[in-house]
Amino acid sequence: MSAVRKILSWPGRAGDTRPTALWTAQEIADTTGGTASGSFQVSGVEIDSRDVLAGDLFVALIGESMDGHRFIDKAFANGAAAAIVDRPIAWPHVLVKDTGAALEDLARAARARVDARIIGVTGSVGKTGVKEAIFAALQRSSRGKAHRSIRSYNNHVGVPLSISRMPPRSAYGIFEMGMNHAGEIRNLTAQVKPDIAVITTIAPAHIENLGSEAAIADAKTEIFEGLNPGGVAIIPADNPHYERLCAAAEKHGARIVSFGADPSADMRLLDAIPAATGGSLVTAQLHDQRLCYTVAEPGDHWVMNSLAVMATVHEAGGDLGAAGLALGEMGGLKGRGARHRVVAPGGHVLFIDESYNANPASMRATLAQLGQTPATRRVAVLGSMKELGDFAAAFHSQIAEPLAQANIDFAVLVGEEMAVLAQELGKGPSATLGKTIGFAHCDGPGDAIAALEAYGLVGGDAVLVKGSNSVGLGQVVARFTDRER
Repeated sequence: MSAVRKILSWPGRAGDTRPTALWTAQEIADTTGGTASGSFQVSGVEIDSRDVLAGDLFVALIGESMDGHRFIDKAFANGAAAAIVDRPIAWPHVLVKDTGAALEDLARAARARVDARIIGVTGSVGKTGVKEAIFAALQRSSRGKAHRSIRSYNNHVGVPLSISRMPPRSAYGIFEMGMNHAGEIRNLTAQVKPDIAVITTIAPAHIENLGSEAAIADAKTEIFEGLNPGGVAIIPADNPHYERLCAAAEKHGARIVSFGADPSADMRLLDAIPAATGGSLVTAQLHDQRLCYTVAEPGDHWVMNSLAVMATVHEAGGDLGAAGLALGEMGGLKGRGARHRVVAPGGHVLFIDESYNANPASMRATLAQLGQTPATRRVAVLGSMKELGDFAAAFHSQIAEPLAQANIDFAVLVGEEMAVLAQELGKGPSATLGKTIGFAHCDGPGDAIAALEAYGLVGGDAVLVKGSNSVGLGQVVARFTDRER
């Protein structure tokens, strides 16, 4: 039998009889309590007129400094089929009292109408990558019926937007939830209503607002409050806050599945060795099953991420073989590990793009990864880590140790908070550093570009670019990867 005939002969699902249109005018009106201007169907939902595609529903949100109604004409010029608005317009629309509330109404209706396994993902580090890997695994084994939040749409707007986009025929939904303050995940998980809640790890991200790692752990455990009855909590067994996470999960009736290297972990790491492609070859134990698979993404942190992915796929009823293939094929995401080969004198320079986010744990992990990367010289372009508050000076200063352990030849430090690290490196060789690390301290990305050009990158160099998104180090990546071949 041909591959096409095999696909066509696969058994159907009950959800296959559901509508193919994402929303109709009447459904939107009934859901939001609004009034439709006429009959229409939409195939997507968007809040940014620049991203509107043909057939989308444009939701004209009103923020503190921006009114989406100003971009109605642009949205329709880009192909919008209709809009949700709070004032009459000449285009097809549904008129509501509050467009923000209407978006949340759509999300509630989308969540209620699907017969799908819903997965919520949070954590201090790795949640976007883990969310993408879970999606890739379940998308492969469900004939394209997995849905997830794109990019890092994980806040009070991004989560309802992502849920409202979930097709009626979805078999799986994977949603990322982030937070800066206590209480934010509580509101998001109430919308997602996950069957499976994943915490990747607990680390000092957003510690400025929460005060301690224990408080961060407590804020992350809010994800368990939205679990459906019989829900599953996927928890890192090696984390110092494991018992705290378990107690919170049990309080909300969750069944706990742990992952990690700890001998007690349900998804337990047995071995991980470097793969020829730069990733890792992983052997793990899941109950009575021995699993062997390749993780394309390099670094010990991705080995641990893969355990969380496998545990989640198993609990969701997915195919572990498909999950292994997905992990073996995943490439880095823009700003979160994407790798670029850039033409330079004498060959190519490897650029590792981690410019979207940074905290002490992820900084150490990616520097360790750079240290394991074959290279003639290793260069680290490091931007300030934000939202560390009174802890900022100590955490930035402590980066000197992983810089030395990674055998960094030159560091470009960007931002005011990096002054303490520059001071530490300026002390010269010590028992901690072991050798003198050349460095430049810059105010912004433009100066960082100039510092790299003055340093003179050549073939065989490897460059890590990492910092909080607000530092703007994506400009550094863009400047050099326009030479990519």
